[in-house]
Amino acid sequence: MNTTPTDVESRLPDRLMLAGSLLAFLFGVYGFHWAEESAWTALGLLFLGIAIAVALGLASPSGRRFLGFSREAVHETRRVVWPSRKETLQTTGIVFLFVLIMALFLWLTDKSLEWILYDLLLGWK
Repeated sequence: MNTTPTDVESRLPDRLMLAGSLLAFLFGVYGFHWAEESAWTALGLLFLGIAIAVALGLASPSGRRFLGFSREAVHETRRVVWPSRKETLQTTGIVFLFVLIMALFLWLTDKSLEWILYDLLLGWK
């Protein structure tokens, strides 16, 4: 894959913002452990680091693309025609019945092969 200097330069702000987001998160975790004598200060530092990390991450070009994708995914789930309760219960019942029939079939096949191999062919009882 050939990358031109303009490709690298266009991705640089994104990477810098994501690196800043990671650093803010790590400083929040470090602050949490540093201020462990005061629980409120420790939690405040942790939540502040997480909030700054999330804000930087979502403000980056990758974060904006992620937010756009998330909005489209939510919009798409609203357009889905979900089955009714009756349809869901009927489908679940059919699946359980099929599983029960398959289990019975496999058990009968196993016992038949066991009887053929051990009782008839090998004579073990």
